[in-house]
Amino acid sequence: MTTADIDSERPNGRSGHGPAGGFEVFRDDRGIPHLRAGSALALARAQGHNAALDRAWQLETERHRVLGTTAAYLGAEALDWDRFARRARLADTARRCYERLAPETAAWVGAYVDGVNAGLAEGAARAPEFAAAGLAPGRWERWTPLGVWLSTHILFAGFPTKLWREEVARRLGDDRATLFATDGPGTSGSNGWLLTGARTTTGAPVIAGDPHRFIEDPGVYQQIRLACPEFDVVGLAVPGVPGIAHFGHAGGVAWAITNAMADYQDLYREQLRRTADGGVEALGPDGWYAVHAHTETVEVAGGEPQTVEVVETDRGPVIIGDVHDDPPGDEAPDAPVISLRYPPRVTGELGFHVLPALLRARTVADLDTALDGWVEPVNVVLAADTTGATLHRVAGHVPVRPHENRLRVVPAHDPAYAWREGAEPTPRTEVDEATGTAVMANERGLAAPLGIEFAPPHRARRIRELLGTPPGAGARGLTGPPWSSADMAAVHTDTRLASSRQLLSLLAWAPDLGPDAERLRDRLLLWDRHMDADSADATLYSRLRADVVHRLAAHPALRPVTGDADPWRSAAYPPLFRPWLAAVPRIGYALETLLTVGLLPYEDRLAIVAASAEAVAATQAESPWGQVHRVSPWQALPGATPEEVWPGLAGDHDCVLSTSSVPGITDLFARGPAARYVWDLARREDSLWVVPFGASGVPGSAHHRDQSELWASGRLAPVTTDWNLLHRTEESTTTMTTTPEPTASAASVVPALRPAVHEQKVEGFGVVRLVPVDPTADAGLLHDWVTEERARFWGMADHTREQVQEIYEFVDSLPTHHAYLALRDGVPAALFQTYEPDADPVGECYDVQPGDFGIHLLIAPAEGEGAVKGYTDALLTAFIGYVFRDPAHLRVVVEPDARNEKALARMVRVGFELGPEIEKPEKTARLAFLTRAALGLV
Repeated sequence: MTTADIDSERPNGRSGHGPAGGFEVFRDDRGIPHLRAGSALALARAQGHNAALDRAWQLETERHRVLGTTAAYLGAEALDWDRFARRARLADTARRCYERLAPETAAWVGAYVDGVNAGLAEGAARAPEFAAAGLAPGRWERWTPLGVWLSTHILFAGFPTKLWREEVARRLGDDRATLFATDGPGTSGSNGWLLTGARTTTGAPVIAGDPHRFIEDPGVYQQIRLACPEFDVVGLAVPGVPGIAHFGHAGGVAWAITNAMADYQDLYREQLRRTADGGVEALGPDGWYAVHAHTETVEVAGGEPQTVEVVETDRGPVIIGDVHDDPPGDEAPDAPVISLRYPPRVTGELGFHVLPALLRARTVADLDTALDGWVEPVNVVLAADTTGATLHRVAGHVPVRPHENRLRVVPAHDPAYAWREGAEPTPRTEVDEATGTAVMANERGLAAPLGIEFAPPHRARRIRELLGTPPGAGARGLTGPPWSSADMAAVHTDTRLASSRQLLSLLAWAPDLGPDAERLRDRLLLWDRHMDADSADATLYSRLRADVVHRLAAHPALRPVTGDADPWRSAAYPPLFRPWLAAVPRIGYALETLLTVGLLPYEDRLAIVAASAEAVAATQAESPWGQVHRVSPWQALPGATPEEVWPGLAGDHDCVLSTSSVPGITDLFARGPAARYVWDLARREDSLWVVPFGASGVPGSAHHRDQSELWASGRLAPVTTDWNLLHRTEESTTTMTTTPEPTASAASVVPALRPAVHEQKVEGFGVVRLVPVDPTADAGLLHDWVTEERARFWGMADHTREQVQEIYEFVDSLPTHHAYLALRDGVPAALFQTYEPDADPVGECYDVQPGDFGIHLLIAPAEGEGAVKGYTDALLTAFIGYVFRDPAHLRVVVEPDARNEKALARMVRVGFELGPEIEKPEKTARLAFLTRAALGLV
């Protein structure tokens, strides 16, 4: 058969996905944007444009953070970050990573940037912060989204913790280096859990959870829907970054992540010296050598400009310390010079090619393959699809190097601490069949081989306990299995504080308490240990905990790390790292450990708790936890005061509802659930989500704060998926003339720039990508192929270029027939067509069975067996992989010309079973069939 034989009219399969060159914007009742476009590139542009309208001030802040120019409008308080961003070379690393992107990924990122630039002026006009700061929006570069991702996650792995361990080891001994190991200041965590279909009311999986990050205004996550002919995904996007990286539901598959708590950034103790000509040298394994050095100027609003010397050694950029004319030596603790080595700076890879692949994923297998290329940050992933398949794995790049590198700052000149080739394997595990659940909460578990410090196990254990609640148990409102999407909110909001056990156990045995302290003890021992907003007992516990923390800090055993006069900590390190070097928060977060291990004699621990009970009892203060436990969000606006928008909130650091106060410092919290989500694989419209503020980042807009009450109360909003229930806005456009769109036009001409429907690496052959045929752009290429003598079996030998174009325009209009160019490492290698036999004339020539799926294949000229051994077989491997990716496809059908002995032999070689000959108007064909069973896929 030739494509000219297709004679049944069908409506254009792209209708309803927006105009090919523009996009449409719909919003639901909460103002959440639903973007629809005719192509993935147009959709990326739409996403950037929408971000510029809804989050202009946030985007401008992120752009300045990447460049290290925030002090220019925020003043001296932002200078510490700017120095770090310059010295760590975030912008230069983003440029490097962008330059290494494949052309199609670069085009996709570029389309997003075009959208941002097209919308920034209008977005800035809506945002009052620009006028308040006296700032005009700047222009985004193609690499800016990669810089946003870097600056958002550069501190995610908590490398400053190594500075703290250095201090602890130096002052308490090497064996105490990890004494305070826990999820400490500055790190980020999350909850996530998966229930298989056996545990749900629908029989399909459910994924739920919440990322714990600093609560920023506007929020770090944006609820969004991205739809085009290739995909339709709802999820939580990061403003400034295209796609949906961390939490998404693509209809057939859904995914979510938590921080793996892996260690993948190293600190090296450097020795630098100034040369006679003003250059800089570093001491390496082979002696002194010249390193890169230059000076940058940082503008400061209301102050004098500051200069920053940027130095980079063979290990990485120097982020701490200055160049000395006379180096003090490797062991000098009072003037450390430390460089940072992190994977994107070393490899030039950030993993951005994974982002469009996630959007196109249809199954867990697709998602798993895509995540093999993930780099930063290192995450634990849960995923499930509508077939019931599940995934529980780690994704990201952890370098191979000595264990000591993970613990401490290591000497730069010693080759023993150098990174080795490759990356550590990423662990994976199966979902527990006995319980039908998988849980991730930053605990020491799946990612244990990749890290040093993890979150305490309390959140993970509590989630498992809640999900295992038997029917009728009625634990704090939970319905018991089977679970529905609506039940997940009860897990999100659980407030049991399991970490209170050790302190309360010591309180139970505290000796010689006075009457008031006795009553306090009796009251707290009867407390249900839930940090509920209306609980005065929770407040009393927090006060007892804070007092114990301060008494521990004053104990002689800990004074070496808590002394006030400590120039090594307070002066030698940049202020940016002081949250990791502050002793009292470290003690507060590690309280369980410090009250358990033998650092302090048991009698001393009892005495401290008794003294604290007396002190707290003497205050006679009563207040509910929610009165003192309030959120303090971060806002990048000079003189801004956070709005008081919520009643008192529940939860605490080690609760599932992880609203993290800082024990011993404050009951306020700045970290907590930056979003909540429930992904239902049975019906996507039964999914749920919420963010702390609202969809809009524009103060005063109707949707700036309209989710706050939901978030504070633990409720969630439904995910709207019916386009008929959405409101089309004036933001919709069919053309965008404000800036040129070279990436889109390039993609329409150059096949390598087009989004792929399938990508597969074939060992020893290369990467095969299938991209849709563009009838106009590809007409010349296809005409050259189909009119060669070798392609006579294709049936178009006498066709003109216009006729070939007309045929493929018709094919493009059919929902049952599709044409693709197969690219081998970006170069067109074959024409691949698919069809549904019961909608094709061939279906009249044999008994079509359910699950039959037809294909045609034309190899490009000058290729084949003579060019690369096994060329066609390798392509067939990728084509068959694409077809059988869909579990509904049970049998592949081909019908080559009966005279094409070479094609028939090839089919038999790869596993096809020959069928009967059939008579068609243009040829006598031979049917051949390949079943899933023949490939061992059943």
